[in-house]
Amino acid sequence: MIFIQGKNKKMMEGTDNGYPLTETFSRLSSLLASIDRDFLIATDDTQVKISELQGKVVGIYFSANWYSPCRKFNKLLIEVYEQLKRQGCDFEIVLVSSDEDIGAYNNYRASMPWLSVPFSDLETKKALNQTFHVEAMPCLVFLQPNDGGIDDGANTLLDGVELIYRYGIEAFPFTRERLEILHMEQREKEERQTLVNLLTNNGRDYVLSHDPLSNQVHVTSLQGKTIGLYFGAQWCIPCVEFIPKLTSIYRKIKQTIREVHRTENQEDFEIVFISSDRDEASFVSFFETMPWLALPFGDATNKSLAKHFDVREIPCLVILGPDGKTVTKQGRYLINLYQENAYPFTDARLEFLEKQLEEEAKSLPKTAFHARHQHELNLVSEQTGGGPFICCDCNEQGSGWAYQCLECGFEVHPKCVGPSPLHNT
Repeated sequence: MIFIQGKNKKMMEGTDNGYPLTETFSRLSSLLASIDRDFLIATDDTQVKISELQGKVVGIYFSANWYSPCRKFNKLLIEVYEQLKRQGCDFEIVLVSSDEDIGAYNNYRASMPWLSVPFSDLETKKALNQTFHVEAMPCLVFLQPNDGGIDDGANTLLDGVELIYRYGIEAFPFTRERLEILHMEQREKEERQTLVNLLTNNGRDYVLSHDPLSNQVHVTSLQGKTIGLYFGAQWCIPCVEFIPKLTSIYRKIKQTIREVHRTENQEDFEIVFISSDRDEASFVSFFETMPWLALPFGDATNKSLAKHFDVREIPCLVILGPDGKTVTKQGRYLINLYQENAYPFTDARLEFLEKQLEEEAKSLPKTAFHARHQHELNLVSEQTGGGPFICCDCNEQGSGWAYQCLECGFEVHPKCVGPSPLHNT
């Protein structure tokens, strides 16, 4: 038996259980072992030799129980892991926990079917974070069995979370060659994308409406329109809260098309609800609050569309152009930022609105206050420290210009600031 110091990455000469050490195993050991440990911990607390990972694709999973995005990602990762195991794939995952106490660590790893670096080995966990430049969690790094020596990471993929979300088990064995095939298939699928092949299947060629005479609208009648696909569910509070705003914008866009463009060959606008509700009663109740169309509850197309558009958070509004091609997946953000003026959501339209916003921002005060915050807020843009955010006032997405507290990160849309009673004079 040998022990390997993972921190200085120096290999010691020898064999393990009588078998010569390969360069692949040397790299795994240099990353995962310590001077006095050559094993990992299984869910049932047994010790598993690191040498048993030899010849496998290994995912190094940086995560923590206290961070909700990690817990959310776990559900998907466990599903993928168990499917690959059932298929007999040479695959393993190793948890590198950032939990701060042994109780949280033990509870967390007990919910996972894979291996873990021991909680007490802080030095190895620190070295792994530094080696792979981990800046955010969850983070999943894939190591290939054909990687070279200790310092060779030519086949290492650092964007494992993105790959699992986007492709699931289809991404295995998580090689660059496999990803190139998937990317090519995705490009071809997008080129073939039409409204009909997105919204119909072999047993259904319609969507639902609220028309009491006929609650079925043929998908072919929607061709040539700008279409919003609204992914949501009644159990999702932000989805419910977004409905009044989206309804108002929807009606304003439809009204503008009727009044301003009625003499022009201007396409129409429609929205189709893509439900993630857990039962039909919830779907029916939620759909009744909407003035647009919907896919039937339980239709397999609901899930296939969520996967096709890589929908990870709801509410989500995907915009399709009159040709059925994807215009943007950021419809919710654009509605929040530009309201009905965002229509038809094209690059040309957004470029015009961005320039208009830049001009308007020139007249905004450099600082402001908010009634729910005690510190002074500074006007920032994406170029001066801003970026995508959730407004602390209206709880909606924002980007570009914002008023931000440099002390604690409080951030609001420019339209959501106002004089604070604490600062009135």
